Amino acid sequence: MTANLLDFDLEGLAVFCERLGEKRFRATQLFRWIHQKGASEFDDMSDLAKSLREKLKAHAHIQSLPVVSQHLSADGTIKWLFDVGAGNAVEAVFIPEDDRGTLCISSQAGCAVGCRFCSTGHQGFSRNLTTAEILSQLWFAEHFLRKHLKVSERVISNVVMMGMGEPLQNYSALVPALKAMLDDHGYGLSRRRVTVSTSGVVPMMDRLSIDCPVALAVSLHAPTDALRDSLVPLNKKYPIDELLQTCIRYLAHAPRDFITFEYCMLDGVNDQPEHAELLIGLVQFHARQGLRCKFNLIPFNPFPASGLLRSPQERVQAFAKQLQNAGLVTTVRKTRGDDIDAACGQLAGDVKDRTQVKARIAQQRMIMLRAVNEH
Repeated sequence: MTANLLDFDLEGLAVFCERLGEKRFRATQLFRWIHQKGASEFDDMSDLAKSLREKLKAHAHIQSLPVVSQHLSADGTIKWLFDVGAGNAVEAVFIPEDDRGTLCISSQAGCAVGCRFCSTGHQGFSRNLTTAEILSQLWFAEHFLRKHLKVSERVISNVVMMGMGEPLQNYSALVPALKAMLDDHGYGLSRRRVTVSTSGVVPMMDRLSIDCPVALAVSLHAPTDALRDSLVPLNKKYPIDELLQTCIRYLAHAPRDFITFEYCMLDGVNDQPEHAELLIGLVQFHARQGLRCKFNLIPFNPFPASGLLRSPQERVQAFAKQLQNAGLVTTVRKTRGDDIDAACGQLAGDVKDRTQVKARIAQQRMIMLRAVNEH
């Protein structure tokens, strides 16, 4: 069994080269060929000794994920569906803007968290992706886009781990992938421009702050534990106060001086003036303990199984204004790639679920409807 070199950060590749009897500097050369130049054939690596190339052919390969489909949106957004085997497929999305190119990457085939407003969560969970499967989404997209746009310089300036899956529940594969993204011999991305989005896996947030601190986005979506329990089941394990205390600890190591809170706007569920008021009180209380944050309000992208609706635009704007008037930095996310189902919360791919998620979410929905009717 040969090793897929996309599975290694630079340190891992150095260890691999040493096992082949090669000096560590060979790993740096190899890493540059793979990530900066997009090489997948060892014979193309002209400054490597022939003897090393022969060793690599015997013991290693560079294998990206097969592309099942590619969809181009009218607004320039591109969505790829990648085959990860055994009937599973994951999605990645490139979002071009005037001042940046952002790639949204998946970390799992499906997701075990089961947030009610996320179509990935409704598909259940099959397995974690390997480091190679995470990193090859960036490897493929970057080098495809250079050819597609006929440019030689880097196209992707920002990476967000906001695709399918909860990144911090796949920690051991995530961290080497992040390190390769940040490495100057790899993609050379700034820590400020690599974002991990989490629904609040508290212990792993603490570990990430030490092992590889990058920008952090936290899926908050509710101002109270009772409401968040029904939307983000993980809240029952790590409630809001514990989550925000972890955010405060993370800020001591973070490359940005704030945490982004994602807040999906759900009609009649979490979008009322009283919800905004509770949110303001929550943040102001924790701000006295050192919390610095900004809010990103996300228009919900409805899908039938959720039983939820998108908040009207005027209510989203009124909610944003209420937060802004209280001194909280607040933006409303522009929806991109709607016409190719590439917008936030729409990534679904194909997942062979092994977690009975549909039954669990249906039960959550019944509990929530019962609570609303009683109210």
